[in-house]
Amino acid sequence: MKSIRMTLLMTLIAPFALAAPPATKTEPTTDTYHGTEVVDPYRWLEDAKSQDVKAWSDAQNAHARTYLDKLPGRDALRTRVKGILTAKTIAHFNLTHRPGMLFAMKRLPPKEQPFLVVMPSAEAPEKAHVLVDPTEIDAKGKTTIDWYVPSPDGSLVAVSLSKAGSEAGDVHVFDTATGKQVHEVIPRVQNGTAGGDLAWTPDGKGFFYTRYPRGRERPPEDSDFYQQVWFHELGNPTEKDRYELGKEFPRIGEIRLFAHNATGRLLVSMQNGDGGEFAHYLRGQDGKYHQFSAFEDRAIQVFFGPKGEVYVLSRKDAPRGKLMRLGDDVDLKTAKVVVPEGKDTIVSDFYGKPTIVATASRLYVTYQTGGPDEVRALTLDGKELAAPKQPPVSATTELTPLADDDLLFGNSSYVQPPAQYLFRPKSHEVKKTQLIGDPPVSLADVRVERKFAVSKDGTKVPVNILIPKGAKLDGKNPCLLTGYGGYGISVEPGFSSVRRILFDHGFVVAVANLRGGSEYGEAWHHAGRLTEKQNVFDDFAAAMKLLIDDKYTSSDKLAIEGGSNGGLLLGAILTQHPDLMKCVISHVGIYDMLRVELSPNGAFNVPEFGTVKDSTQFRALHAYSPYHNVKDGEKYPATLFMTGANDPRVDPMQSRKMTARLQAATKGDAPILLRTSDSSGHGAGTALSERVEELTDAYAFLFQQLGVSKKE
Repeated sequence: MKSIRMTLLMTLIAPFALAAPPATKTEPTTDTYHGTEVVDPYRWLEDAKSQDVKAWSDAQNAHARTYLDKLPGRDALRTRVKGILTAKTIAHFNLTHRPGMLFAMKRLPPKEQPFLVVMPSAEAPEKAHVLVDPTEIDAKGKTTIDWYVPSPDGSLVAVSLSKAGSEAGDVHVFDTATGKQVHEVIPRVQNGTAGGDLAWTPDGKGFFYTRYPRGRERPPEDSDFYQQVWFHELGNPTEKDRYELGKEFPRIGEIRLFAHNATGRLLVSMQNGDGGEFAHYLRGQDGKYHQFSAFEDRAIQVFFGPKGEVYVLSRKDAPRGKLMRLGDDVDLKTAKVVVPEGKDTIVSDFYGKPTIVATASRLYVTYQTGGPDEVRALTLDGKELAAPKQPPVSATTELTPLADDDLLFGNSSYVQPPAQYLFRPKSHEVKKTQLIGDPPVSLADVRVERKFAVSKDGTKVPVNILIPKGAKLDGKNPCLLTGYGGYGISVEPGFSSVRRILFDHGFVVAVANLRGGSEYGEAWHHAGRLTEKQNVFDDFAAAMKLLIDDKYTSSDKLAIEGGSNGGLLLGAILTQHPDLMKCVISHVGIYDMLRVELSPNGAFNVPEFGTVKDSTQFRALHAYSPYHNVKDGEKYPATLFMTGANDPRVDPMQSRKMTARLQAATKGDAPILLRTSDSSGHGAGTALSERVEELTDAYAFLFQQLGVSKKE
């Protein structure tokens, strides 16, 4: 009997008796910052072109696979993940209206990538026809659509295409009627550093576009910087394109373009890196550019009204935002405030979803209310009108203005699936469209509690807690906590079908609204950036302690997950509070805060994080930099680092160096693993099949570490 029990025990233990990680050589390099010497033992892992680095990375992948592939129940878990992610649930998103046409990106699993379609209206998605399908261009599923812009009449559409998660896109032009590619390809319009954009002329015979240096225009180290505005006339070689604006812009300028089709005027917004400082320019009908705001004016977003008037979202003396309308002189000094600052924050947008739009006689404005948000309707002069009815404690995903004052808006919550709604203000009708199908799972049995953790300095931090039916507050629930806290990005309620797997295994899931976002306006953002960044980590630690103290879970059942800036968050928590959690899953994270600004996109982060060139900022960076705060002999929790070899936003060397440092330092036997995908980048454009594998590895690792039994 004893031998049978011992055999069974050894069978259970065997898959997790992980061999020692691959040997990692140390080649210490010493840097001196403002009189402080800092030793870097793994500088050599920064060189992605080195054969030694490639061999090391391959060995780490193999090491991770020996653990992940043997996890009990992994195959059943993968089947469940794949079943959810590849369920044939239609979703249309990134919508753009043109007269008699609605363009949309369409996701239709099991296709590897979303594709571009056009339909007569939001009420006729069944009549959509395919314009551009990346999987027809690349059968391996590694080509993706970064973004698209239809011409004013919708007869042509410009599409940025990139490969393998690189976000390095060239613009191709397609004929809407036939779906065929026409005209010439415009190279180096889009990149993972400053992004990219395009705006058509009213006649549809040309467009303005963002352009990165070509050939020998700049040294190789500047090829991903110095974005400018150029003009291309269809039918001409791109070598004959005309320079428009940007030679005076900073190295890390990020440009967005907005055209007004009736007047032919063009708005150019330029952000100074990722720190929230903007300058704005108007190109008049005479072709001349007029700068009407500088960084210090705190004008963070601009857009056209229906007649070409310029609206400005300003945070100068209004940290929660105010809307102003410029006069004919296009001067901020004489601008009229149409929507004064209120108790809630007006949501700004530079990269993603439209948050403020103008229609024939209305403004639709998104307001952030501490995590959830809502759309409100106003006249063009700012008088409040009846807003479209929206579900409570939810978030809008995008606003799409249609003809007259009609509006499409997306909405979802933690437990309510995403949907696109059509609002007709004349009848005040809100109608759910068929643009998004029903998900393969329901979360109706999950309840949401919103509590406030008290951070180290007394600040109350919202924590949204998702609790499955039957869960008891006895401290025994497995729990997954996530957060972000940076760049003024608000973490809003969102529906996740794959969380069904977690809930079915008794997980409590929590989402924290940390400082560094804009849930409570600009002050909330500023309290978590530059030398105040430690507040973000204190907020997250407070959320962890709330979950433990209130018996939602215990430290032995708590896991944390995050990505990018959220990966930095996890790295800081890992080094500052290694005993608070059992497991860490960190995606494409930043860990070496003293070297991050030397990577191409890292330079764009300086306005958010700071720079080692400034002595005060250096001290703050060094004090929390995860890589530099790993302690030899500390017992660190099980950690899975996940990165993409083609990541243009966070250099994969960040994950390599942090993995090596932790593996060398920890005295515990918990695994420290690095998973590098050769076919992905920061997340954008990742093929569906690779997403299945990534999520399977993450969940299998999570379940094993928290002692969660697997279910079919």
